Amino acid sequence: MAFLLVLVSAGAVVAAEHGGGDSSKWLNLLYRFINFVILAWILYKIAGKRVGEFFSGRKYQIETDLKDMDARKDEAAKKLSDVEASIANLEAEKARILADAEAQGNALKKAIIDQAHASAKQIKAQAKVAAEQEAKLAVESIKAEMAEKIVEAAEIMVQKQLKKKDHEGLINEYLTKVVLN
Repeated sequence: MAFLLVLVSAGAVVAAEHGGGDSSKWLNLLYRFINFVILAWILYKIAGKRVGEFFSGRKYQIETDLKDMDARKDEAAKKLSDVEASIANLEAEKARILADAEAQGNALKKAIIDQAHASAKQIKAQAKVAAEQEAKLAVESIKAEMAEKIVEAAEIMVQKQLKKKDHEGLINEYLTKVVLN
């Protein structure tokens, strides 16, 4: 039926072009308007649902995108506040790390100093023991030297004062003691 209506109106348009006057201008305008209405009605019938679905789907897509963007905006604001809090805590964290490093440095310094004192005490003790041993050895060496000198001096004195007869008497006396023992 729509096709038939289009053919009739097209025929009227063609007839209006050939015949003509002032009334034909108004009639021409009326035919054009009818053609437009028929064309719009045909388009609506053929593609109306699809166009409506397109626009309603597009509306739904835009609403979904807006909701998604709002969620992303909220998430970004939350991340921003977390980063700002982290930056605010950065100075405190830096101060804490520096304090920890200083405390560790002081503890290490104290440990090194304590170890140096202990090593110094040990070295002093070893030096004292070595000095005492050397002193003992020196004293013993001096005693031995003195004993030798005393023996030499005694020999010289005894040789000067001892006569041959006294010398033989002493030898016999010692031999008798040695034999008896």
